Amino acid sequence: MVQAEGYRVHEQNVGLETYRLHRLNQLLVFASQMNGFYREKLRGVRLPLRSTEELGSLPFTMKRELMEDQEKFPPFGRNHTYPLSSYVRYHQTSGTTGKPLKVLDTKKSWEWWEDCWLEVLRTAGVTEEDRVFLAFSFGPFIGFWSAYEAAKKSGALVIPGGGQTSVERLTAMEANGATTLLCTPSYALHLAEVAREQGLDLTSSSVRKIITAGEPGGSIPSVRRQIEEAWGGDLYDHAGMTEMGAYGYSCSMRNGLHVNESQFIAEVIDPKTHRPVEEGETGELVLTNLGRYGYPLIRYRTGDVVRNSGMPCNCGNPQRFLPEGILGRSDDMVIVRGINIFPQSIEAVIREFPEVAEFRIIYYTVQEMNQVKVQVEAPDSIVPRLAERLRSRIGLRIDVEPVTEGFLPRFEMKSRRVVDQRMSQASPLGGSSS
Repeated sequence: MVQAEGYRVHEQNVGLETYRLHRLNQLLVFASQMNGFYREKLRGVRLPLRSTEELGSLPFTMKRELMEDQEKFPPFGRNHTYPLSSYVRYHQTSGTTGKPLKVLDTKKSWEWWEDCWLEVLRTAGVTEEDRVFLAFSFGPFIGFWSAYEAAKKSGALVIPGGGQTSVERLTAMEANGATTLLCTPSYALHLAEVAREQGLDLTSSSVRKIITAGEPGGSIPSVRRQIEEAWGGDLYDHAGMTEMGAYGYSCSMRNGLHVNESQFIAEVIDPKTHRPVEEGETGELVLTNLGRYGYPLIRYRTGDVVRNSGMPCNCGNPQRFLPEGILGRSDDMVIVRGINIFPQSIEAVIREFPEVAEFRIIYYTVQEMNQVKVQVEAPDSIVPRLAERLRSRIGLRIDVEPVTEGFLPRFEMKSRRVVDQRMSQASPLGGSSS
């Protein structure tokens, strides 16, 4: 039976690879002729490629290159293939790691975005019978703008929640019988916290599906479990980037992310050697979008750390599977006493304690050595148990400091729970909120 399933996957991939190679060559020829940014980067590349594996011979695209290009050719840079009059959408990255990157989309490229999000909604089981509530500010960050359009295209009733407080959003969901909630994992947990304060039982509400995006939490088992228990529904994760597109989605197993391979080509590389990692190893995710001609990205180094798996998911979907989704970001990794630490690894342990309302991770330096501690809004009785579990799971002692309720900030979009004080001479945070 296993052999038969593997054979079917192989047969399907043969057709998919032919299709992707055709689309890839179309994009490369177009970008090398019409796009100022890629005309320069692809100079000397022999086209067409004979296989998608030859994509590995092309240069990477780095975010810093795009940023430098926009500074040199303001305001939008040269990675906009058509005349500016052809563009209808403006978005920008969140600026979490620096100055925001400006991204424009033509009508066709925006339709491509919508179709990518349709796949996310479809695999989550969203239909025209659903009422989709978007707890999102609708600012220049891409967030759920494309999800909003895709939900309309799916036939579902779309309820925007921009400009509302958390209490107003909870009230609107209940009053309108919302069945599906779209938000970040952090905000899903915050809404659950507000609901408890208001005496509301979310498990008896009409919401039965939660689709999260914006941060990796939706694929962390302990985070997913907390959200599902609080809402009494199923959580589906999603991965995307303003500059790349909506490339990843959960399946019925909800234990990782599938790559939408009809629209993206994914590679997993060693960030030092730039070579593909072996099966089962972790590496940096590199993506190429195939349908966004207005803003193409070829071999884009995302900075996201994933596990390379050549095995299909047990759900039967043959598209590339990333177990546990996004494990972290390469630029988020910190070495503390010889151990590589990602914030997501610490969060995975903290979320096993539902008594923790909110937390913050603090990196600092003592005698030129990196240190880490966490602040938690939780009962004092939790502290020793959490500290012991962090020690056993992470492999080093991490101080746990309880703080008063409401001391730590809450987040609607991307959370910022990491404070890095290693570059300063200040002592670890005590009584001030970031």
